[in-house]
Amino acid sequence: MKNQSYSNHERHVPAFHFFLVPLSFALVAAALVYLFVTNMRGISLFTALLLILMSFSVVMTLFLIRQFVCKVQDRVIRAEENLRHFVMTGRLPDLNLTIEQIIALRFAADDEFLMLCEKAVKENLSSKNIKLAIRNWRSDHHRV
Repeated sequence: MKNQSYSNHERHVPAFHFFLVPLSFALVAAALVYLFVTNMRGISLFTALLLILMSFSVVMTLFLIRQFVCKVQDRVIRAEENLRHFVMTGRLPDLNLTIEQIIALRFAADDEFLMLCEKAVKENLSSKNIKLAIRNWRSDHHRV
């Protein structure tokens, strides 16, 4: 299994990012073209407007589902990292850590996790700067 690092830590789901999202935008574009064509031909616009509403509904649903899933994922990560910190120290992490910082800290191996937690709070590090500060990335088998 490939070692995780800053350059390869992002995940993309090809079926979602490279198929479903472009397809949904193509659906909106096709519905708009259909509206234009039916309007030019003087045909009833009911079907074209219905297709536009449905295509926008598909796009909105797609992005809302993604937003909801990401919110749940953030909560799971917060719970996991709170437990990790508690197991290592006997106390919860600093309440000033933001969810973005906690998400970035999850990539740090145990040997630098606590130091980076403190540094993130003291220096108000961005998630990008936390990831760049990680020298020992957590192995990939810790992630789903």
